[in-house]
Amino acid sequence: MPTSRRTTLKDLARELGVSTATVSNAFNRPDQLSPKLREHILSEARRLGYRGPDAKARSLRTGRSRIIAVVLAESLTYSLNDAVASELLSGVAEVLDAHGHTLLLLSGRQHEAQVNGSSSIADGFIVYGLMPSLMLLEELPLPGQRPLVAVDFDLEGQPTVHVDDEPACYAIARHALKTPPRRPAVINLRLTKHPCNARIASDQELLPADRTITRARLAGFHQAFAEHAIDPASVPMWNIEENTHEVCAPVVAEILDLPDEERPDLLLCMSDRIALTVVTLAEQRGLRIPEDLRVTGFDGIAEGQYRAPRLTTVRQDSVEKGRIAARMVLGLEPAEPRLLRTELLIGDSCP
Repeated sequence: MPTSRRTTLKDLARELGVSTATVSNAFNRPDQLSPKLREHILSEARRLGYRGPDAKARSLRTGRSRIIAVVLAESLTYSLNDAVASELLSGVAEVLDAHGHTLLLLSGRQHEAQVNGSSSIADGFIVYGLMPSLMLLEELPLPGQRPLVAVDFDLEGQPTVHVDDEPACYAIARHALKTPPRRPAVINLRLTKHPCNARIASDQELLPADRTITRARLAGFHQAFAEHAIDPASVPMWNIEENTHEVCAPVVAEILDLPDEERPDLLLCMSDRIALTVVTLAEQRGLRIPEDLRVTGFDGIAEGQYRAPRLTTVRQDSVEKGRIAARMVLGLEPAEPRLLRTELLIGDSCP
């Protein structure tokens, strides 16, 4: 066995008595081998100092990097800390790991030149959430028609992965309205065209339905309002710019500090993070949930189900959304629109 030079894939294959394709699969396509054979190859590779196929050489030879870029609407710090986004990334990573691909994370909050420069090496793209600028997406390098899948928003001509936002919100609002509220209200997530972390004025322009899932969720609420003879135009709405406690808290405080005769007694929230912020600040003010204020969320994150009062919410399978998007990009599933079902969870915040 050569010792004076770097061990190559051919050297390792010869030493193990297997084909070079088998060694390559151990590193790049683990699903093609039994776990026992793959572990044996990787163990021997470590012993002999073989670190795996040269990615740069492979890329030059095949024109493929085996890198899939996920373009996130928010900053990387926010996305990795957000329960819903991190679950989606977990699902993407699971599929990429199983098929020998690497995950590249990019943020739509970065300068366009930074995103485009980094993304030039990617074989495909998963774009997640409402981008701050569609210009960024229009300039993504797609030579040879590299696959692109949009998650939680629509991008003309591209396959999408959504959950059933409108029927899910109709179902949870219909449940909440079984006990007629005196003053229902809605807290939206990223609904207005221009930044607004406050109550939405009647003259404010809203984002179009193809740009934000909030419009579909709001349509579900409005359908339930209409069925219960509540004029949707009479229901006050607030907007949250970012799905974090810090950004939600000032808006929620403004709502909860309204005079008793104006403060809502039902808040339909478009995320569990918003709903949990409502519950926390309400408790600080001595408001009882659900006696004084009923609250619903959306997402089904673990925190909302483990604390008391347990949230009434809609559970979406964000991990599976990530898996489906990754399989589409890799060509393992048809690149066509997918709609996932959700589950209504009845908790203590709105029994």
